[in-house]
Amino acid sequence: MPIGLIAGNGSFPFLVLRAARRLGHDVTVVAIEGEAFAGLEDLARELGGTTVTWIALGQLGKCIATLTQAGVTRAVMAGQVKHVKLFGGVLPDLTLLSVLARLKAKNTDALIAAVASVLEDKGITLMDSTALLADLLAPAGVLTSRAPTDAMRADFEVGYRAADTIAGIDVGQMVVVKDKAVVAVEAMEGTDEVIARAGHLAGPGICIVKVAKPKQDMRFDVPVVGFATIQAMRVAGAAVLSVDAGKTLVLDREAVVAAANDARIAIVGRPASQA
Repeated sequence: MPIGLIAGNGSFPFLVLRAARRLGHDVTVVAIEGEAFAGLEDLARELGGTTVTWIALGQLGKCIATLTQAGVTRAVMAGQVKHVKLFGGVLPDLTLLSVLARLKAKNTDALIAAVASVLEDKGITLMDSTALLADLLAPAGVLTSRAPTDAMRADFEVGYRAADTIAGIDVGQMVVVKDKAVVAVEAMEGTDEVIARAGHLAGPGICIVKVAKPKQDMRFDVPVVGFATIQAMRVAGAAVLSVDAGKTLVLDREAVVAAANDARIAIVGRPASQA
């Protein structure tokens, strides 16, 4: 059965493509220019059974037409798109304009839910973005050789309250805490930028808390951490990272854990029962 892959930034689309081909699906990739990595085309050629079409960020109509022509009825959104681009640098086509005209707010939930609705109207159902990658979801408990100290766990409690609140109103999904004080809150700038800003503000020892939304739609905007996250934490002097177990993708977990151990960073999966 053919599957569509709407690809943004990062390594997430590569993993989805590999998993889909391993399961025998033909894959039609719609890659967003300026976001998706060029190497996606190389992987598509290597794996076979895959076509790649590049579109500008505002070309929703072309995206739908490409998937429809390939006989796609199920698609996965994978990879980030810089949300701030909605405020400049995007030339929307008529299809996207019709979506934007209906929005009451340009937040992530409203925008992607509206896009999903348009896809559904055209016979394309968005799949759970982790459906092909369930083995990459963070487990509960300590993932690293170093466990959090009591002081770190106290920071977690402050972080969870703040992060769950902002995630619930679709502001962001991460906060940074130090000594029970919230140092930085994520909005549109993204994880790595927030970590860098918090390191500049509060110095070494900061605690990173990344959460899923209270009613996380697993079709899109699922929290993702990877090797780059640990590198950003290392540079900022961060000491510990908490993610929500079962709702956060840890890309290349072996490399992530190894890098964290090398930097003496603790990583913890918050159990669903505590979320």
